Amino acid sequence: MPQSLLLRLPSAGQEETEWLTLDENGAPTPTRQRGSLTLAAAVWRTGRVVVLAPSTQILLAEPELPPGTGAKLARAVPFALEEQLTEDVDLLSFAIGRRRGKGGTPVAVVSRSVLKGWLAELTAAGLDAQAIYPDISLMPENPGQTVLWLEKERLAVRRPGALPFAVELSPVREALVVAGVIADPLESTAEAEEKPEPKPKESAILYVSREDWARVQGEFEDLLEDFAALKVQLLADGPLPWLARGIDNPDAVNLLQGEFSRTADYGARWHQWRMAAVLAAALLVVHVAAQALQIRQAKRASAALDGEISQIFSSAMPGDALTDPRRQMQSKLERIRKSGAGPQYFLRTLQTLSGALAVTPKTTISALSYRDDSLDMTVSAPSLAALSQLTQFVGKEGLAAEIQSSNPVAAGVEAHLHVHGQSAKAHR
Repeated sequence: MPQSLLLRLPSAGQEETEWLTLDENGAPTPTRQRGSLTLAAAVWRTGRVVVLAPSTQILLAEPELPPGTGAKLARAVPFALEEQLTEDVDLLSFAIGRRRGKGGTPVAVVSRSVLKGWLAELTAAGLDAQAIYPDISLMPENPGQTVLWLEKERLAVRRPGALPFAVELSPVREALVVAGVIADPLESTAEAEEKPEPKPKESAILYVSREDWARVQGEFEDLLEDFAALKVQLLADGPLPWLARGIDNPDAVNLLQGEFSRTADYGARWHQWRMAAVLAAALLVVHVAAQALQIRQAKRASAALDGEISQIFSSAMPGDALTDPRRQMQSKLERIRKSGAGPQYFLRTLQTLSGALAVTPKTTISALSYRDDSLDMTVSAPSLAALSQLTQFVGKEGLAAEIQSSNPVAAGVEAHLHVHGQSAKAHR
């Protein structure tokens, strides 16, 4: 995951924002900075921008929604929350989180004008947020304790297995009573007879800055008896590094949905397409391996074919250097065709000999070979006159027949004849 900028928008009435960077593993850097949004944009060049918005302007709820996804589920949300909404639903933006195991689905509701205002401020400063979360949604969940976060006049509460919520009230006792963390002493006295079992005391852990703790320490010390146990954890560097640990909280709801969605929400999209990307990468590796194997086999076949070509070339054209066998053979065949050689010449020679034998009775051919446009043969004739008649007939047909040698035999004479074209030199 690339580096991220975690930026917390100021609450109403405040001007400065604060931010820090998260490394590739999602761990916050030690340095927390404060200033304007423009300054944050100036020090941050590229990467993912995650924004925490003040939850006092956001409603977090966990309604029971019908099965479904997408637009069908979005249409059901306003009806599921109608008793908790005080504004016209057309003026509100609804963001839906992941359905929880026990059936509820986290939903965040914010005024469209408020959300547009936040985005306008970020855009004006040169920041493009990929996600905006309610700040309290990053509070860690403790399975054995109620988590409290006090910041100025706001008290945020997160019980095990439940979504966080916040109340903005002072003094501390009233905020804790309204949040249901401690029992209301007036209610306990008035209803003691109807409710003999008092409200169980809660074990809680309080996260608070040094400045806020110095302000409320006395109030909490007076309330220790209202808790089963109370542990205080001071946030020496402020709440932002503490909240950064919950950046991957599955219950956190990104407000940028629907018309406000960002196509560059790299983290969410990577989580959604991670398996498909892995499968695609595996398919690419298999494809490349198959192609490499085919190339290797083709190289082997090409090498074997080159060897066969070289062998055939050496047999067909001995003495010629092998450079471009196809072109060399083609050139040789072209020269042969231009010189008149070929099957047509051989057939013409045989046709002429057939006519010659017809006019010289008792003359036979006992051996014959054809090479270099010439025909060498052994002929048996009844006499030298018959042999001379054969050579004269061949000459009249445009060929030359030369008697290379002759020997008398019992049936007459046996001679070796060399037949060739008129333009060819005699065979020696």
